[in-house]
Amino acid sequence: MNPVELESYLSHLIAGDVRLAVMLWGAPGVGKSSIVAQVAAAHDLEFIDVRLSQLAPTDLRGLPVAEDGVAKWFAPEFLPRCGRGVLFMDEINMAAPTMQGIAQQLILDRKVGSYTLPEGWFVWAAGNRREDRASVFEMPAPLANRFLHLEVSADLESFKRYAFGRNLNERLIAFLSFRPNLLHALDSKNPAWPSPRSWEMASRLLAANLEVAPAVGEGAAAEFAAFEKVYAALPDLEPILGGDLSKDFPLEPSAKYAAVIGLTLRSDTAPQAINALKWLVQRSMPEWAQLYASDAFGRLRARGQLGVFAQLVQLEGDLQSFMAEYNELIGLR
Repeated sequence: MNPVELESYLSHLIAGDVRLAVMLWGAPGVGKSSIVAQVAAAHDLEFIDVRLSQLAPTDLRGLPVAEDGVAKWFAPEFLPRCGRGVLFMDEINMAAPTMQGIAQQLILDRKVGSYTLPEGWFVWAAGNRREDRASVFEMPAPLANRFLHLEVSADLESFKRYAFGRNLNERLIAFLSFRPNLLHALDSKNPAWPSPRSWEMASRLLAANLEVAPAVGEGAAAEFAAFEKVYAALPDLEPILGGDLSKDFPLEPSAKYAAVIGLTLRSDTAPQAINALKWLVQRSMPEWAQLYASDAFGRLRARGQLGVFAQLVQLEGDLQSFMAEYNELIGLR
């Protein structure tokens, strides 16, 4: 499933109070841990991230302490004692089999040593697959059988939704729309390679006027640098948002993506979105107007502008026709 579908699935587990253990599988950098943290925050749940591969058995089971002639296990401070939240065991299959065995008791019985997990807590975990060239141990069958197993893959639309919400670099989003295959391209021969996580790192580098190669690798960085030259040659988009529809739509494919994403990120109000969509409907092929609509409508909804946009559409005959075809297209997907 893609990140948006995973977010929805986990949210349904919380809403239904389904406290079954969940195991998320996926390549490095697709955003597994970030999604879990976001879901927990969205539901006002505490979030505790435990890296089993960095712990010794006594770190999780606790230290044995003599009390009245009996050894009792003193649980670690990072395990929750009350409230509601998500106990997340990231990189669980990078932990040695001994640690996975101790985690199995916590996952199965919701207790380990003298410690019992509070009722309001969910136990979720994540790990990489062997085919991702990660240094992982085989998960024991008894432990694997305690989980619901969900596979997560990188997805451009999910990443764009995340990127818009986090205000990631505009040029970067446009580039990945043009070159979606570079959203996630694992390269076992180089330490830096493209992934949703490394593109977010690249956005922070761009904000500091630094090269992106240390985050995404030399190959992806070279393609991005070439794309930036196209982006720099784009016409001023502000007049279009203001209602000037006289400018021609770009001819070069990468410039087309750049123009559409640029308009999307600048359409802060319903009138601006109307003008951008009118320009695209009049000056480009339908697929470019559809690309704009799929991204811009979510941003308008988040700003409380979608209702105003719908009212303004009723005043524009050509946009009414486009919206009817667009809604039909969305309904067929």
